Amino acid sequence: MSNEFLSSDLAFHLKTNLLALYENEALKLAGLANTHLFVHDKEIRSDKIFWLDKADNNHYEQQFFDLMDAFVLYLNRTCFTGIKSYEFHYALYEKGAFYKKHIDQFKSDNSRVFSMIIYLNEGWSEQDGGELKLYQGTEIQIIFPENQKCVFFKSNEIEHEVLVTNTSRMSITGWLKTSL
Repeated sequence: MSNEFLSSDLAFHLKTNLLALYENEALKLAGLANTHLFVHDKEIRSDKIFWLDKADNNHYEQQFFDLMDAFVLYLNRTCFTGIKSYEFHYALYEKGAFYKKHIDQFKSDNSRVFSMIIYLNEGWSEQDGGELKLYQGTEIQIIFPENQKCVFFKSNEIEHEVLVTNTSRMSITGWLKTSL
């Protein structure tokens, strides 16, 4: 976990992008499973998302992709992770939204190796809710979604959930993958 993975300037501009997409109703209800088994279930997950794409040529998103390219290069060079690609989306949890306990790797596709969540919430406080709850065996860790903080974990090992949020909760969420 890093408390300042993004600069405050980049976090601000990415949050501004996310809010503009939300205002323009470009965020869509998130689904479950992959493109072959896609379904919406508001009893399990109620966030809204927008997939990031390098082809969009948004200046701040390009800075984010440059940061991710450097991070992947570092991981591959120092940890021999074999990461070949990644995918990221903006996520917005409106008041009352949540995501029940799950794991990030699909049964039909094991290419997601690492999960990342980068938070875009300035002035977050405990009463705002929306914490990330991580489960590893008998250990439980609670992480507050504070601005610029990055959480990084194994996609196939760590069960986790997003607790009910009491105010809008914003992030960029994604996966580092071993396939293209």
